[in-house]
Amino acid sequence: MDKLWLIIKREYLTRVTRRSFILATLLTPLAFALFFVVVGLIFQYESDDSKRIAVIDESGMLGGVLKDEENLFFKFTTQPLAELRAGFEESDFDGILLVPPLDDILSRRHTVFYYAPKQPTLDIESLIRARLSERLRDYKIEALALDPAQLEALDTRIELEPEPIDENSQDASKLTGAIAAAIGGIMGIVMYLVVFIYGMMVMRSVMEEKTSRIVEVMISSVRPFQLMLGKIVGVGAVGLTQVAIWVVLIPVLILIASLVFGIDSSAQLEMAQQQPGAAAFDPNDAEAMAALALQEFQSLNWWAILPLFIFFFLGGYFLYSSLFAAVGSAMGDDLGEGQSLTIPITIPVIIAFYIMIVAVQAPNSSLAVWASIFPLFAPIVMPARLAFSPPVWEIALSIGLLAATSIFFVWLSGRIYRVGILMYGKKITLRELGKWMFYKD
Repeated sequence: MDKLWLIIKREYLTRVTRRSFILATLLTPLAFALFFVVVGLIFQYESDDSKRIAVIDESGMLGGVLKDEENLFFKFTTQPLAELRAGFEESDFDGILLVPPLDDILSRRHTVFYYAPKQPTLDIESLIRARLSERLRDYKIEALALDPAQLEALDTRIELEPEPIDENSQDASKLTGAIAAAIGGIMGIVMYLVVFIYGMMVMRSVMEEKTSRIVEVMISSVRPFQLMLGKIVGVGAVGLTQVAIWVVLIPVLILIASLVFGIDSSAQLEMAQQQPGAAAFDPNDAEAMAALALQEFQSLNWWAILPLFIFFFLGGYFLYSSLFAAVGSAMGDDLGEGQSLTIPITIPVIIAFYIMIVAVQAPNSSLAVWASIFPLFAPIVMPARLAFSPPVWEIALSIGLLAATSIFFVWLSGRIYRVGILMYGKKITLRELGKWMFYKD
């Protein structure tokens, strides 16, 4: 046990004291804060590309009025199109908009023509279409003698308010599903990154010591299994240290950046809500929505979610990092030959990531349920379902299978590690790895 502790201590201290670890730990939160600032400034940016557009309204639908924008100005004219095009170079216009007569008042399509030296940019085109659509709608309302108030009443905004069947059950709000999906997605992504980043770190550590022949000296003092287990635990402790520092620094730096640069996060939310399929965003309800979201966040059963997340974190890490350690021990000087050995490990991780995306949207679907129980997928899929309060039996079965599978894979990887760590000059295949499992001590 003392030797195992020494290996863990060595693996931990040699990494946390490296300049690369310190820089990565400190610069990553700064990168997140910088990303937040850049995205915020992009959303607050206003285009300085102003356009003056001459409007020829042959239809008479616009009534000589089109709402100007900060960078888009409309001027109605009675000059013929041919005359305007002939003298366009001498005019102060950037384009000519021709609105033909409307043949059918009930038509849902109407083509207008824009004449300019260059094709209009997407923002200018969308603004022109929006302004014309507004005026054409008003024209049709008047032509069809419709009541604008009645038409406005047709556009009904539906809000789904969840209510429990049992009066004694906890009441949910319209943000419950969104908050749970966001937390589940974050947990799933964190698990995905941890498995890859720190699993690969274990593999590189084993490869470095094997190629430098340091491991030959270490094997004379400790058993190969102790060495492998010490590396896994030590690197895992490094990962937990780094994640804990990021959890503290990233929110603090983002808050400082938003205060220093005056970035309004509600502008980013409003822009996101304007995307197709997004729900309407009411700026007047922003404060109430934020308070409701905070209330929902606090109402989650964190006393169960956090311990379970840590367990799945450790279970997934031990399961996959032991496999990466076994692959690292089988690699030689040619790093390219190890790519074929890592493919069987990475495929389940990638599949689990895509299942996790589906599980966030449909946490109780058959795919999400059985994938969260299957040991190779559970470390990524089950954390994404924890915020949705899955049944206790599913969590218990997933925990039991993951614990047993992790222990089995650590033992199995130790069988491969003890042979591969001292194997040089031979190209290793999956079939060869299978033989190493049954070698006698």
